[in-house]
Amino acid sequence: MGQSEQEPPEPSDPGLPPGQRLQRGWPALHYGPVPRFKPLTWDLQVFGATASAEKHSWDFEGFNALPRTTVRADLHCVTRFSVLDGEWTGVSTALLLDRVPPDRSVTHVMVWAEYGYSANLRLEDFAAPGTLLATHHDGEALTAEHGFPVRLVVPGLYAWKGPKWVRAVEYMRADRRGFWEERGYHNRADPWREQRYSYQEEPGDGPLR
Repeated sequence: MGQSEQEPPEPSDPGLPPGQRLQRGWPALHYGPVPRFKPLTWDLQVFGATASAEKHSWDFEGFNALPRTTVRADLHCVTRFSVLDGEWTGVSTALLLDRVPPDRSVTHVMVWAEYGYSANLRLEDFAAPGTLLATHHDGEALTAEHGFPVRLVVPGLYAWKGPKWVRAVEYMRADRRGFWEERGYHNRADPWREQRYSYQEEPGDGPLR
């Protein structure tokens, strides 16, 4: 996992989730190399249990033509730093769900990124207000290290649930663990409940291991 240079974290803030510290600056953490962006072949797909039973995709130009929204949201990393009150601009997941409705039986989604990285989410978390397929942060296009051209932002969950370099959304009728969830991280990932690791899971928190 790579990490950019960063300033030391500030002391704990009572408004932060438990175990978190306020971070000055925005560290770039990721597993593996930064992918090379290829605009002519890039697309974003929605597949799986769609209401129409068909896959939908947008090329880079088509995705960037979708209506945009801006939200303010915090980012809480499981490594215990938090970056507060960021301005994120992109395509809301609510819009995606409206344009490509899931089948009524869908309960979860898997968000796929470059190199096969994945993160599973309950449909309610994916559809929550503020969840965003972000292209910009604080008025500037995302850098490659921070997920350009698209990263998922899920304000209510730890940041690993918001993959960088998103390429697809899979609608699922049952839960299935993603990349980090298969490697010992908590299936739900609520920072306010400090759901960091799978050994903390209670019955109903995720599929059987």
